[in-house]
Amino acid sequence: MKTIELYASGRVQSVGFRACVKKVAGNLGILGDVMNLPDGKVKITATAEDVILEKFVSMLYGCPRAVIRSLEIRETDPVAFPDFSIRRAQDH
Repeated sequence: MKTIELYASGRVQSVGFRACVKKVAGNLGILGDVMNLPDGKVKITATAEDVILEKFVSMLYGCPRAVIRSLEIRETDPVAFPDFSIRRAQDH
């Protein structure tokens, strides 16, 4: 299992992107969360096998109404999540 953090920028807030991310993650059995960030980006944390994560990343571009201009991906320490959830924006 591997955990990655993704930072999506473009038209990714107020277009149903987080709900789409959750649906795609659920279909693939990915655990993690997704949240809007104050700078207009969306942060996704996902835990799954390598091959599943690659499929997940490619499927994000298919979310309707969202336009991903860039997707920054970093590997992080493995995190155990109970499910995949939509989180409220973090207060900084």
